[in-house]
Amino acid sequence: MIQRFADWLVYGVFGIDAASHFGAALNFFFYDTIKILILLFLISVIMGIVNAYLPVDKLRNFLITRKLYGFQYLFAALFGAITPFCSCSSIPLFIGFVKGGIPLGVTFAFLITSPLVNEVAVAVFLGAFGLNATLIYAISGILLGVIGGWVLGKFRLERFLSPWVQQIQAQSVNESEEWQAEKVTFGKRLPVIIKDAWGIVRGVLLYVVIGIAIGAIMHGYIPEGYFEKHLSADNWYSVPLAVILAVPMYANAAGVVPVIQVFVAKGVSLGTAIAFMMAVVGLSIPEATMLKKAMTWKLIGIFFGTVALFIILSGYLFNWILQVNSDIL
Repeated sequence: MIQRFADWLVYGVFGIDAASHFGAALNFFFYDTIKILILLFLISVIMGIVNAYLPVDKLRNFLITRKLYGFQYLFAALFGAITPFCSCSSIPLFIGFVKGGIPLGVTFAFLITSPLVNEVAVAVFLGAFGLNATLIYAISGILLGVIGGWVLGKFRLERFLSPWVQQIQAQSVNESEEWQAEKVTFGKRLPVIIKDAWGIVRGVLLYVVIGIAIGAIMHGYIPEGYFEKHLSADNWYSVPLAVILAVPMYANAAGVVPVIQVFVAKGVSLGTAIAFMMAVVGLSIPEATMLKKAMTWKLIGIFFGTVALFIILSGYLFNWILQVNSDIL
């Protein structure tokens, strides 16, 4: 429905050619802006309802004090794998989790995995590269979220969340405690929850618009063959170069699979191509712009650096596995 509205507005009302770079960029901008703002509002309302009936402190204490042996990171990563979101669409859930008192490392496990693996991307990947390569891609994406979330959780980075998020967390705790003490009915809580959700949308609106505008420009104007010529040579630095070149891009996993299929056909090794794909969907300038409202630049740098390092290592590992077992495809 949102896509139809964006098509109608850009190609029908504005009369812009659908085949033009500007038309593709503008259509992408309207579609993603509307989708992410609606997602952010709905998720904020849902998390507000959860917070109203499940005290934030109890949830946080349960996840911190109980010995779950790392399964909390696995559950978060698996939840990320079954949510069909790109990196920017995952941010509303990230904010909702942080507001709900979920430990930051567990939240990062979701944020890392959600754009990397989803059922649509797996289906497209299966058709393009077969079962063995698809299993490597899906399992590695989930493991990347688990390990990345665990490592980032050990850094205890909560102090680097933005003052805006810390204020939301404190407000959520206070409201939950007051409602529990006064036994406020759901009918009286709901208007406050909706008001808080709208406040969150207003708070991130500018960052969402700027981030998606950057993504739209990249989506519409970066030439398709630009990356092939830089990655086709089989050399030691192709994996980190693929990750660096991918960061300015912005797309979801299902949209990138046909591109890396062309890469492989042009001589790019599959491990390098997968590393490029993971960096495109898991690390992007638009994502960093939107995360700025929730994190300080230092936290964004730590998050991007950690994920980029793991993607590079996984790319080298894929290439080694495929070299040793050439019949895996």
